[in-house]
Amino acid sequence: MERLIFEAEHDMFRASVARFMAAEIAPHAARWRNEGIVDREAYLKAGAAGLLCLWADTAHGGAGIEDLRFDQIVIEENVRGGETGFYLHLHSNLVAPYIAKLGVAALRDRLMPKIVAGQTILAIAMTEAGGGSDLRAIRTRAVRDEEGWRLNGAKTYISNGILADAVVVAARTGEARGGEIGLFVVERGMAGFERGRRLGKMGLAAQDTAEIFLSDVQVPAENLLGDPGLGLAVLIEFLATERLIAAIASMAAAQTALALTMDFVQTRLAFGRPVGLFQHNRFRLAALKARIDAAQVFVDRLVLLANAGQLSGEDAAAAKLIASELEGEMADLGVQLHGGAGYMDEFRISRMYTDARISRIFAGSNEIMLEIIARGMGLDERDWQE
Repeated sequence: MERLIFEAEHDMFRASVARFMAAEIAPHAARWRNEGIVDREAYLKAGAAGLLCLWADTAHGGAGIEDLRFDQIVIEENVRGGETGFYLHLHSNLVAPYIAKLGVAALRDRLMPKIVAGQTILAIAMTEAGGGSDLRAIRTRAVRDEEGWRLNGAKTYISNGILADAVVVAARTGEARGGEIGLFVVERGMAGFERGRRLGKMGLAAQDTAEIFLSDVQVPAENLLGDPGLGLAVLIEFLATERLIAAIASMAAAQTALALTMDFVQTRLAFGRPVGLFQHNRFRLAALKARIDAAQVFVDRLVLLANAGQLSGEDAAAAKLIASELEGEMADLGVQLHGGAGYMDEFRISRMYTDARISRIFAGSNEIMLEIIARGMGLDERDWQE
């Protein structure tokens, strides 16, 4: 289906990104999956190619292009022809905006040029053991002192946890549960900042996920992002974009899994004919293609709304819900129609199946997405009274 949101400049950019992924990322992907981590050089190469933080100010080395369609293209082409464990979207679109939009000038001027160049790799640390999607349950503490802030706590399931040079950490600055939360930039080399083991995962084998530990980490005052008591509101605001980014990646994965499966079912034979010609199989593929096309239109529309500053939390949640469910369904059908080959990791559809499972969990589980959508419809249990 033709997508109508892109213009000629976007098509030219897509072609250049596809070439970059084929030349600089794809040849290393198998090794990264075996090693459980992406080479730091991948971020440096992406930075040199102008693929990181395209929206960033030109004074910091960015292109100053605040058009999410360009970032959408980078994400899509990385999924299609690069390596899904190469988390450049986390770096560029989820974490860097916290620093660029909330950091003081001294912090921005010091970090953003290195972030845009891929020299400083980013991560964000919200999740804690037992907390999951409940940001109000954060136990990591930040206490103000004469030198700035002192942080204590532990975070888990941190993407880019090993590679990261700067981590945006959410920490409680008030006493009450659900009360004040601040956001702080913790940097590599700060005393008391330690990383735990690299965590083994079901999928996304090339993406380094780790625990981090904070023991009396002294963070200078300039590393505070925004108001020390309003971090929860900021996190909720930024999560809308994060969920749209997740939806973009899920749609690219669903489209890629569909294309891989279509290629396979037209050549794999059963009882003397391609398996794609059996009515049950072709009808299932047809039904999923129709839903994928419809969801792509929805996600593309939200990208334009985000460009206009009109992306709502409810719409972003809906996009993340629909896209991640479709990614999982398409990967599952792809494995089924590949037969025994679909269970073998040498076939990409096998890896896409395990990669897809996290999409219904991260950026807020899909159960949380349903809650957000329902509340947006006026069905808020908190308002109910006998």
